[in-house]
Amino acid sequence: MPKQHPATIAKYIDAAPREARPHLRRLYALLRRVAPDAREEIKWGTPFFVEPRFLFAFSAHKSHLNFAPMAAALEPFRKELEAHRTTKNFLQVRYDEALPEDLIRRIAERCVLTLRAREDDAFW
Repeated sequence: MPKQHPATIAKYIDAAPREARPHLRRLYALLRRVAPDAREEIKWGTPFFVEPRFLFAFSAHKSHLNFAPMAAALEPFRKELEAHRTTKNFLQVRYDEALPEDLIRRIAERCVLTLRAREDDAFW
């Protein structure tokens, strides 16, 4: 029998590893405040915020979470991000580290401003 994927972000967080849930709840609340009008969706098994295009997403893993804004949104913050584990597209935060809430909030706010200024209709 296939594993049932959570249908909402709240259910996604509830299904995450126990040690992940406090970080995920804080991250979710922060992103909700930054983008209160965004639609919440689960796409490819991952929580997405869409307004009406991709805004940002996050995902839970065994020992860390990934915050996934638009790839270009991380570029202006690369200097600050040097203190954190990143990839080209993600900010990774281990569950035993403090969530960099101010930095995530500023990146998310930039995503919202960038998306609202766009004139195309591409999802990404």
